[in-house]
Amino acid sequence: MSEDRFERGRKILYEIHAENGHKAIERMKETSPDFARYVQEYAYGDIYARPGLDLRSRQIATLSALIALGFAERELHAHIQAGLKHGLSKDEILEIIIQMSVYAGFPAAVNALHAAEKVFAENESDA
Repeated sequence: MSEDRFERGRKILYEIHAENGHKAIERMKETSPDFARYVQEYAYGDIYARPGLDLRSRQIATLSALIALGFAERELHAHIQAGLKHGLSKDEILEIIIQMSVYAGFPAAVNALHAAEKVFAENESDA
């Protein structure tokens, strides 16, 4: 296991999710230290670190996939937050949800809309 991948993943995880990302990894470590390391190294250290897309574009792709799954509310919440952090507006996030209703179905889009409502409300209360 390359420490380079691990460290790169740690930095990108923090850039995307700030302290919440590290807290999620720590919770994963309690159950499966190996799985937590794989998430940090592979997802963030390898994939998110690739030069082909900026983090804003990666959030659009990630949001689309999570919406299509229809059941990943925790991850959707985190990536809606990350999308806002990396330049997506509320309106753009809502358009992604509407767009995905065509491909993922209305139930998945409704679940995503509820997640977005929660994130938007949290951000308003933090302001």
